[in-house]
Amino acid sequence: MSWIPFKIGQPKKQIVPKTVERDFEREYGKLQQLEEQTRKLQKDMKKSTDADLAMSKSAVKISLDLLSNPLCEQDQDLLSMVTALDTAMKRMDAFNQEKVNQIQKTVIEPLKKFGSVFPSLNMAVKRREQALQDYRRLQAKVEKYEEKEKTGPVLAKLHQAREELRPVREDFEAKNRQLLEEMPRFYGSRLDYFQPSFESLIRAQVVYYSEMHKIFGDLTQQLDQPGHSDEQRERENEAKLSELRALSIVADD
Repeated sequence: MSWIPFKIGQPKKQIVPKTVERDFEREYGKLQQLEEQTRKLQKDMKKSTDADLAMSKSAVKISLDLLSNPLCEQDQDLLSMVTALDTAMKRMDAFNQEKVNQIQKTVIEPLKKFGSVFPSLNMAVKRREQALQDYRRLQAKVEKYEEKEKTGPVLAKLHQAREELRPVREDFEAKNRQLLEEMPRFYGSRLDYFQPSFESLIRAQVVYYSEMHKIFGDLTQQLDQPGHSDEQRERENEAKLSELRALSIVADD
């Protein structure tokens, strides 16, 4: 939040020390940055989990499409291979869903709850600023009567202005003191609040990728042909592709 102080009715007296204003702006600036970072992190985490789910759902869709391909009906070895792939993809999707649910519960929701505090904080700062403007306006009014000739009516108005100023000054000082005390405490609490969430995020990822290692390790053992290296498979594929290209129906004109 930013504000532009009113130019009308400014007192000559410095009612808030510059050091206090600098302290306030520094502490509030840190919280503004924290609010933006929290919002961005929540948004990025949501995008990440949505992408994870889309990936595993797409993998399951591909394996199902392969199972429904007529080639699998004609070749038992191919059917066995695609069935193993489909089983692996469904296991991956199930673990991925568990991971996303865990992240939603222990990371995204706490981020959302933490971010919901900032509107109240910003409102407290706005109330402090309004109190400051009222304080300045009434202080300027007091100064105006103090500079005039001390006649009976002027002294009466000066007394009234000082009476109006007192509760407004006390209100501002109370609001200012509370914010200066609590803003650093709020900022400092972020570590204790977020550490469990980040630990949970790491554990969820470790569990997921450990399971993926097992799933794809099992799949590799089922699909691997003994004695066949990746280079051999690539040469075999190129040879078969060359045979297909030699057919007259795909030959270049």
